[in-house]
Amino acid sequence: MEKYFEINEEGHNIRCKLYSNKGIEIKKVILFSHGFAGHKDNGACQKFADRILSKYKGIAVMIYDLPSHGNDVKKKIVLQDCMTYMNLVLEYIKTEFHTNQIYSYATSFGGYLVLTYIKKYENPFVKIALRCPAINMADVLTKTIMKNDELDKIRKGKNVKVGFDRKIEVNPSFLMELEQNDIRKTEYIEYAEDIIILHGTKDEVVSFDEVKQFADDNIIEFIPVENADHRFQNPACMEVATKAVLDFFEL
Repeated sequence: MEKYFEINEEGHNIRCKLYSNKGIEIKKVILFSHGFAGHKDNGACQKFADRILSKYKGIAVMIYDLPSHGNDVKKKIVLQDCMTYMNLVLEYIKTEFHTNQIYSYATSFGGYLVLTYIKKYENPFVKIALRCPAINMADVLTKTIMKNDELDKIRKGKNVKVGFDRKIEVNPSFLMELEQNDIRKTEYIEYAEDIIILHGTKDEVVSFDEVKQFADDNIIEFIPVENADHRFQNPACMEVATKAVLDFFEL
């Protein structure tokens, strides 16, 4: 069962999507976090949710549009709004489903945000699986996602629209936030046992070597997936990732 709904709190309107088995009490929730310029109708999330619902009872998968993404109404993206959205979604899960059994499965920019949330607050998740996390998000934005002319404009103080499925308006202050919030400089060793990182050896967006080094520095289990690109478009590669995540979650 798929359900669209909104969380309206503190002046924010968060567009959400929930995958669950009809008529079965939800005891655990996996919060899926999409990447930059993605949205809640994420194909990988849907396939993952289908797998979860066919195999487990009492577990739901939830995803929401990040600020300025998908159908979100915000015109510009601000890092603190991303933190606020995550916090409000977590509080909704705890209140609505009466559970603290919340897991995180985050990809790319979503992985960066999960790690940023832990850095700023605490770890609210039982376990965390990160697929191709954009730990170097400022570099990913300026060196991979943006074109040269777009970077020139933002360096001159102008706003630019960049992205994939939906163009996201990025302003100089957001880029500055990313540059100042370099999570590679934060130590995550105390959370290492509850985190795994999966990364494609042919990732064309986020540096495989940098993420591996980040994992090694923090003693986080790192799983290389041979021949996988950033989006894990090869079904065989995605199957490797899905199995690893499910095994790690021990649902």
